[in-house]
Amino acid sequence: MPKRTVIRASEIGAYVYCRRAWWLKRVGGFESEDINGRFTEGTAAHLRHGQSLRRAQLQRQIALILLGLGLLLLIFAFLVFR
Repeated sequence: MPKRTVIRASEIGAYVYCRRAWWLKRVGGFESEDINGRFTEGTAAHLRHGQSLRRAQLQRQIALILLGLGLLLLIFAFLVFR
């Protein structure tokens, strides 16, 4: 059975952007150069974005916990000081 090649969505994007570059990488085995460090900068930007998302999720969880504690204290105060 012949081996099936899988074309990923990122490859379709690369093909639409530049067919020749896609062909050179896919068929010719050539790798593109990191011109002006753009790939490195992009990777770093994605890492920073992921960290900020994780920080926002943690802050949201803390806020929900504090809200729950505040509601419990309010109920407790209402029951004790009626």
